[in-house]
Amino acid sequence: MREFYSESLIVHFRRVETLRHEALSCTAIDLNGRQLCDLELLLNRGFYPLTGYMDKDVYESVVDTMRLPDGTVWPMPICLDVNEQTAERLTIGDRVALNDQEGFLLAILTVTDLWKADKKKEAKTVYGTDNPAIHPGVMQLYDRVGEYYVGGDLEGVSLPIHYDFQQLRLAPSETVRRFTMNGWRRVLGFHADEYLHCAHREMVMEAAREAGTAIFLQPVADLSHPGNLDYYTQIRCYEAFTKQFPSHMIQLGLTPFATRKAGPREALWQAIMRKNFGCSHFMVAEDHADPFKGLGRGERFYSSGEAQKLVAEFAAETGIEMVPKREMGYHQEEKKYVLLDEVDEEEVATITSRELRLRLEQGESIPEWFSYPEIVDELRRSFPPKSKQGFTIFMSGFSGSGKSTIAKVLLVKFMEMCDRPVTLLDGDIVRTNLSSELNFSKEHRNLNITRIGFVASEITKNGGVALCAPIAPYEESRQANRELISQYGGYIEVYVSTPLEVCESRDRKGLYAKARAGKVKGVTGITDPYIPPSNPELTIDTSTVTPMEAVQEILLYLQKQGYIA
Repeated sequence: MREFYSESLIVHFRRVETLRHEALSCTAIDLNGRQLCDLELLLNRGFYPLTGYMDKDVYESVVDTMRLPDGTVWPMPICLDVNEQTAERLTIGDRVALNDQEGFLLAILTVTDLWKADKKKEAKTVYGTDNPAIHPGVMQLYDRVGEYYVGGDLEGVSLPIHYDFQQLRLAPSETVRRFTMNGWRRVLGFHADEYLHCAHREMVMEAAREAGTAIFLQPVADLSHPGNLDYYTQIRCYEAFTKQFPSHMIQLGLTPFATRKAGPREALWQAIMRKNFGCSHFMVAEDHADPFKGLGRGERFYSSGEAQKLVAEFAAETGIEMVPKREMGYHQEEKKYVLLDEVDEEEVATITSRELRLRLEQGESIPEWFSYPEIVDELRRSFPPKSKQGFTIFMSGFSGSGKSTIAKVLLVKFMEMCDRPVTLLDGDIVRTNLSSELNFSKEHRNLNITRIGFVASEITKNGGVALCAPIAPYEESRQANRELISQYGGYIEVYVSTPLEVCESRDRKGLYAKARAGKVKGVTGITDPYIPPSNPELTIDTSTVTPMEAVQEILLYLQKQGYIA
């Protein structure tokens, strides 16, 4: 790859119109969220010295040696991934228009290489395993990354457009300019992807004092917004957190970063990026970029300290010094924060992210020593107690299992309570009004369920109750709904496990009889499979309980969980 010393890969404004005209006749690719993050960091030089997507030789060098062919340290492959259909339309030398998700032109790519990726080798070398069941980064590589990789040089027309927190979206050239204006020659980069509180301030201040640096706090700009409330709350909390420091020693900026959760390699990658943003030091945690970090399981995929060791090992070549992240806790007797590795564990008080979320959900107080009032107030506004949150009850089971009857009784009970708006999304109603063009193939069944999930997520996000009662025979679409809706409120999956023979005996629609006679296809339980939920919150068999008893069981569960008083 050629060396490039410009502030960015965005072309001169006089060439922009030429490229836009050319793009009208080019093959166009609309990039997804992950690809947009990579493109922005290529264009603004956050990925310096890269001037485009890696060709196969560069890719293999990086995967095998963590170096570009010229010996420069670079640990992560950066290629444009495409599916087979798109790959068949491309040849070496083609000019490709790269657009955002709304079709707005961002760059023109000149294709220099195209090949089918060896994902198994990439997974094993970059992530340390080729098993997607034990590493979510590998699962994403296999399931969400295209089968073919494209390499080539870029001519940037525009950076991706962002309407949120524009004053914080600082390109490397801008951060370097600000650091220089402030007289900062030594700057500690701090990568943040979780909420920050009093202990984090003391930890960062202690590290900055020891290293003799100013601080650059650079949180991740989340991929899932604009619909993700947590993202906006998090950034507002970072702004409040930054105000707890002397103004002359900290700068806040967002980065459009698509994490791979690749542990040590990713830590080294982030360190090089911070160097490009003007930092001289980078804080690295013992479990930096571990896929299980923050999940509260106590387990880790990568060995503790491995990320710190790798970043320190390459410090002389990358030009950025590793600063170990040393966790702090509140010493209850001394009434101050202390380093956890210097005291006995029982002497300090800490609150985990999970414990904090539970306190917020239950409306409990947050100790003054733990967080700042401005941050706690922001969290309480965004994450009210469960009794004031929206939630979705998602019932799944055979036709005739009793889902719709339970849902209708629940609708009446919630209407009687009158504390939240309630919406019934029955399977037949949705099929008629939202998915009338869909057939009963597996693909269309899953699409129907994800449509229901999207509507339910909007209801939940806005504090309402969504009652869903489709058959939903496949686990993948049910899990997709759980992941989506759980971001905004409660998600309660109810497996209505009424046996098939009981459902057939009810058969008010005559579906089972027609299926047995071969007159119709796509009937779950007869011609199509039903995969039971793997971990539902409740399992109810309406052959042994009445609809009112089933509803009572659901209401008792909701009360126990705090969703209703």
